[in-house]
Amino acid sequence: MQLQLQFIPLSEVRADWLIAGAWEDEELSGALRQLDDKLGGTLGRLRQKGDITGKAKELTTLLACTGVGAERLLVVGLGKRTAADRGAILEATATAARSITGKQRDRLAFALPENVPNLDLEEVAVAICAGVMQGAYGPGVRKSEPDRFVPGELCLVAPTGAPADRVQQGARRGEIEGRAVWTARELVNLPPCDLYPETFAQRAREVASALPGLECTILDEKQLEAERMGALLSVARGSDRPPRLVVLHYRHGKNGQTLGLVGKGVTFDSGGLSLKTTEQMLDMKCDMAGAAAVLGAMQAITELRLPVNVLGVLALVENLPSGKAMKLGDVLRARSGKTIEVLNTDAEGRLILADALAYAVDQKADHLVDLATLTGACVVALGTEVAGLMSNNEGWAARVLEAVRRAGEKAWQLPMFPHYAELIKSHVADIRNTGGTRYGGAISAAKFLEAFVGDVPWAHLDIAGPAWAEHESADHDAGGTGCFVRTLVELARGYGG
Repeated sequence: MQLQLQFIPLSEVRADWLIAGAWEDEELSGALRQLDDKLGGTLGRLRQKGDITGKAKELTTLLACTGVGAERLLVVGLGKRTAADRGAILEATATAARSITGKQRDRLAFALPENVPNLDLEEVAVAICAGVMQGAYGPGVRKSEPDRFVPGELCLVAPTGAPADRVQQGARRGEIEGRAVWTARELVNLPPCDLYPETFAQRAREVASALPGLECTILDEKQLEAERMGALLSVARGSDRPPRLVVLHYRHGKNGQTLGLVGKGVTFDSGGLSLKTTEQMLDMKCDMAGAAAVLGAMQAITELRLPVNVLGVLALVENLPSGKAMKLGDVLRARSGKTIEVLNTDAEGRLILADALAYAVDQKADHLVDLATLTGACVVALGTEVAGLMSNNEGWAARVLEAVRRAGEKAWQLPMFPHYAELIKSHVADIRNTGGTRYGGAISAAKFLEAFVGDVPWAHLDIAGPAWAEHESADHDAGGTGCFVRTLVELARGYGG
């Protein structure tokens, strides 16, 4: 998709579709008002009749436009101007793009909303480009015929006098972030017969090979044994597919600090001997969404050439039952030397993350974030669109939450009071892998992970809810969402120096 920037009246824009936003509870103004004049007041009349209200993600289509350069016009509601943030602009844009990219279009044009109180035009351009790419890319990675088409050209129409360099920079950021989200979504949507630890690792190598400055090392099972990753290897034991650990390095920071990003990559989770039901297993190809988000973020960070040092660690396994599988009552020895009593083989993500986090600590990461589709308990607590954030350091948690906010994503901090550690005490080992109760499951899982990061400031994002959309919505397809790629990029942007 080629990007173009224009500073001309909307009526002069030539495109298959021109998309413009309208604000809720406001009269038409600015460039949209000027466009309405060229359309003979059509938009104003639709506004008066309630066909254009500006409510968030509402769509109004004009298929036969006369007196203007665009063949078709789509007005999308932006919601209330005072509530607009990058997420709201992105979702409105994605909604518009999803509605018109079911057919191949050569050229789409988007008018950048003017005078957004909480965003400058660079951030608006980021949201518009990322939103178009979200809406133009579908989940049908194995369909014979595509059901969504990326436009050949995207034109951003900016207000006269807007700073061209800032808008261009924002458009580039949005495109790069959009492609990184594509990477994550594609990996999550791939069938488990095609995506397993070895092929995921190979995909990571391909991404790194195409990006100068991104180093990739892949540890096989013998190397994992040498690295003492007993917890990860125990989870992988039940599968014929051997595990992998992917280590990605991006070294362009000047302040000497390294940001560590760790992703859970269970390419298929049957639950092991604690076998899931068919219904519970249907979407378990998405149990590697944390690792996919880390890979997507490393791709974008490298393409943006951010002045930062970042370590990415992807822990990749399959969790399957067999005669070799990990059993209830087993005691594992993790990389850190801690022993772990296994009381549920379906609580496997925290086991592989224990070794991956310890590895990142040994690699001298100064701050850590892990992402994992870890617990159904977090979905019960926060729903399907909000991630749970838990941390051992309030200052670091605040920085991560600020990155979430800037990226337009959603997370909520859950408490990590010391008494939660009582839930994972074991009589026969240093720690056990479940809390043994239905209560506080997301937090007890985080307390387990906390035991493997030492004093390093660390934040855990439980993305079990937002990583997978069971049903499509106005702005999202069903399937993998690519969530938190943008958050990790924002975190890296604020971390460099």
